[in-house]
Parts: sequence; structure tokens; C-alpha cells
Amino acid sequence: MYDYFTGILINASPSSLILETGGIGYKIAIPMSTFSKLAQPGQKLKIFISFVIREQSQTLYGFITADERDLFETFLSVAGVGPKTALALVGCLPLAQLQIAIQQQDILTLSKVPGVGKKTAERLIVELKDKLLKAHPCAGLESLAIPEGRQKIADAMSALTNLGYNQTSAKQALKKTLDENPHELDLATLITAALKHI
Repeated sequence: MYDYFTGILINASPSSLILETGGIGYKIAIPMSTFSKLAQPGQKLKIFISFVIREQSQTLYGFITADERDLFETFLSVAGVGPKTALALVGCLPLAQLQIAIQQQDILTLSKVPGVGKKTAERLIVELKDKLLKAHPCAGLESLAIPEGRQKIADAMSALTNLGYNQTSAKQALKKTLDENPHELDLATLITAALKHI
């Protein structure tokens, strides 16, 4: 129903924000990771929206990127995963790390998210392993490294996106770096080398 809202940020907390647009103040639930990326109150904000209708509620969920919003909605398609758990998944782990954990069947990483137990983690893996490759452009990142190196790749990807680079540019830079350096790199060196390719 809605794709995104653009308006003035009135106030925000780690769990929600108020966005005024067209003379209406919308209360929008957000993942914890979004709070630190928000503009200051009084400034213009564009936020991507998922509108979730339940029997007892109608709630707007907001995300800084369309990728995060789409991933949230993908999680909602999994049986037994509600908005609260889906929001925690998006808010607790970087996008690339989530995708890698699911595609590498990393139950331990997924289980670190509040509200996600072993059974839910297994269900996410079974239902989304193939779907993520088709639905999300930065999926498949695990092919950049052998399994024991995937955590380092996810951390490097997270660092690059936190610096403001988009997922596609960061992924391409990491690919070039790993192609040029087949030997083991520590995390700091990997990030520094990747920045040269962006």
C-alpha cells in the first residue's frame, strides 16, 4: 500500500519515530539499528514503509533502505515469524550477515537475535535459503570466501555500509580485494584495501 514517506522527523526513540507529512504525524515502528542513522528532529527524512495489518492492530514499520524493508517483509512470509521477530532480525544483525547466516545454515548466529530460538532459526533457513538469492541483490555474498571467513566478510561489509557506501558498491569492492589477495587478510586490512576499490 505504501512504499515510502518523506516528511519532517518530529522525534524518535530506539523503537519508533514520529514523522509529519501532509499535516499528519505518523507513528512508525523501527528496528533498533535505524535509530542511530536518523537525522536530527526537525530535519527532512525519507523512510521506506511496510504496513502490517493484524486482527487487533494496524502498524507502520519504517526502514532507512528499501533492502531492509524488503527483507523484513520476506521474514514475515515465514510461518511463525511475526513483526516483532522480523524487526529484531533486521535490527540486530547487518543485512549481509543475516543473508550469509541463512545461506550458510548458521543457526548459532540467528539464535543470538532476541525472540529467535533454534526452531525458528531452522525454519528461516529452510524457507529462505533459496528465496534470498532471488529476492535480494546482495545475497550470495558467502561465495566470496570459504565458510570460516564468512564472519570477517560480513563484518567488513557492515563496516563499509556503516561508512555510507551502498551494498552493491561494497560487495564489488570486497570481491576485487579478495581476488587480488588470495592469502588471509585481517579485518582492518580487508576494509582498508576494499575502500581503495570504491
